[in-house]
Amino acid sequence: MSKENGIPAVSVKRIEADGVDVFYREAGAPDAPVVLLLHGFPSSSHMYRELIPRLAANYRVIAPDFPGFGFTNVPPQRGYQYSFDALAATMDAFVTQLGLKKYAVYVFDYGAPVGLRLAVKHPERVTALISQNGNAYEEGLGDAWGPIRKYWAEPSAANRKVVHDAILNFDGTKFQYVHGVSNPDSIAPESYTLDAALLERPGQKDIQMDLFLDYASNLKLYPTFQKFFREAKPPTLAIWGKNDPFFTPPGAQAYRRDNPDAVVKMLDTGHFALETHGEEIAREMNAFLAKHLRA
Repeated sequence: MSKENGIPAVSVKRIEADGVDVFYREAGAPDAPVVLLLHGFPSSSHMYRELIPRLAANYRVIAPDFPGFGFTNVPPQRGYQYSFDALAATMDAFVTQLGLKKYAVYVFDYGAPVGLRLAVKHPERVTALISQNGNAYEEGLGDAWGPIRKYWAEPSAANRKVVHDAILNFDGTKFQYVHGVSNPDSIAPESYTLDAALLERPGQKDIQMDLFLDYASNLKLYPTFQKFFREAKPPTLAIWGKNDPFFTPPGAQAYRRDNPDAVVKMLDTGHFALETHGEEIAREMNAFLAKHLRA
């Protein structure tokens, strides 16, 4: 691990897993405890660009891009069917290819149903759980899900168009970053601009519409995820942007219902809390992980 001015260097890498060319970012000593960062919609490992070096002095930090996101490439001949089960299967293959036997997992937005599928399948691997607006409870779904719920109930062309036109554009992407933030101009514009640009790639919006529809499958798994919390009781930190219109504070508080030792922290910000509170989240994570992880 090379450092400059004491800051761990972050490498960008690729590896084949599940027939997919997975792009990922990595930093930290190869023999350090692993922290796996799983991103959300419509982002990628880019959302962790500031968090990774803040953790990597003590941990091996790995942040992949899911199929259909960021810079991961899915060969057309792979015939990939985009669903949350499929994303989880690819991430399972990814961690297997890297030889990761144990890891703390940070889940955000889409990263929650992906990461929790991995946790349910391999509970012995999970050393800790950090959920940043990563929902696993019905009460955590905010009113902003209204149009998507209607799409679930009736996946008609008309309802698909409503969701498509409201979310899959520059304004819809920027909204997710700036809503609930006291000073929206403080958000680095390259964050939502990159996400919006990548959404304009051919076929990308159809992929995202398929995932919007399949998100209903995650709600059916909430009882399974909650059983994992009760039985495995992984050390849990729920750190939440309390002004998130998609995943609301009751979803954070609910973690305590199944794991009374879960730590819940509320931040005065929106969905992409790392954009405004990255230093605070890193500080909380480093203290939490130091308490619960051993080299």
